Amino acid sequence: MPSISKPIAAHPSLQQNSLGMTVRDYEGAMSTLCAGCGHDSITAALIRALWELSIQPHLIAKMSGIGCSSKTPTYFASGAHGFNSVHGRMPAVATGANAANRELYYVGISGDGDSLSIGLGQMGHIIRRNVRMLYVIENNGVYGLTKGQFSASADVGSKLKKGETNQMSPIDPVMLGLSIGATFVARSFSGDKEQLVPILKAGLKHRGLALVDVISPCVTFNDHEGSTKSYLYTRKHEQQVAQADFVPPAQEISAHISEEGVTVVPMHDGSLVRFSSVPAGYDPTDRAKVFTYLQEHQAKGVIPTGLLYLDESIPDMHEMNHTAETPLVKVPFENLCPGSKELEKLMDDFR
Repeated sequence: MPSISKPIAAHPSLQQNSLGMTVRDYEGAMSTLCAGCGHDSITAALIRALWELSIQPHLIAKMSGIGCSSKTPTYFASGAHGFNSVHGRMPAVATGANAANRELYYVGISGDGDSLSIGLGQMGHIIRRNVRMLYVIENNGVYGLTKGQFSASADVGSKLKKGETNQMSPIDPVMLGLSIGATFVARSFSGDKEQLVPILKAGLKHRGLALVDVISPCVTFNDHEGSTKSYLYTRKHEQQVAQADFVPPAQEISAHISEEGVTVVPMHDGSLVRFSSVPAGYDPTDRAKVFTYLQEHQAKGVIPTGLLYLDESIPDMHEMNHTAETPLVKVPFENLCPGSKELEKLMDDFR
């Protein structure tokens, strides 16, 4: 069933961002996913994040592969660029697009099947290249388009609706990302919009690849008793590592965060941000300690969420390769293709 367009009418009372746009301007087509699908909640969070950051839709490039998750780009930012690649190959396409035009905001939407099975190698290399983009994994532990078989992220002991129990160890994208040098690692829950929106905003502004694993229950095949990716299981076992918000660069705001309770800090726009202290000893900039923290809590059946690791010191792909500041798409054709004589001179240097 193809997606259908939403009515363009918007209520005059809708709030506008700094561009004069409402959240309706960041919507896409009507979703054809199952009612209650966690992926649609992620779509709503993406729409909110893009609107709050006042990013112009034509400066957004949406990338996806194959799977339920890869339908998501159709449902937000209809005025953006988009490319739906073959199964597991979204990272390569996103890398090429970013190499050609570094001025766009790249949003890659993938799934646990698309990224952790056929696309595992592709995901690994886009992480090590630190391509500047938001990489969202909509993680439900099953292959929803092919009737709910276990995916590579299914936990040991998790059960399918028909009763089968998974025996294989899962591939955890958060632990994988930490182990191969990811510079921004976060996990959230599709049912926690209050936490997810700031994480997505921070990821969009990160100077490198922002890997965000979102537990997104499949209501048709993986939202039952015995599933470790269900709404009920995730709500019962989720533990937020730190409560925080994303604040765009501006004049410094200083505040003392109390060790107990919540500290309220006013922002430049008049909004209030509520902070609580992180767990004792937790340092999101210490890769080894974060890795140990996650291992200890996952062994207890706890799902740590929030911004788990951040490193802004690592150069992105363009900085590593010393590419030109001018995007290739803006370089005149005669400079990009100077002719056969110049090519012969270049080849002579390699002979």
